[in-house]
Amino acid sequence: AFRLSLIADVVDGYLSLKEAQERTTVAVATVKAREEMMSRTGRRTVPQIFIDDTHVGGFDDLSALDRAGKLDPLLGR
Repeated sequence: AFRLSLIADVVDGYLSLKEAQERTTVAVATVKAREEMMSRTGRRTVPQIFIDDTHVGGFDDLSALDRAGKLDPLLGR
């Protein structure tokens, strides 16, 4: 649980730097929640980041979107 919380804090902090108005970080703590995440994303790793209903991927995907200039439009900026 500590590792998930730490990862969630890193993602939340990154989006805070981008001044994202609404941020939701969910730690997958139960088997059912993990199965739902895997069903929605096809991925097993944590975190899996969504902006509105758009699946961004993991933290590496989020930062790659930012470097490519594609994160701000997703955040409505």
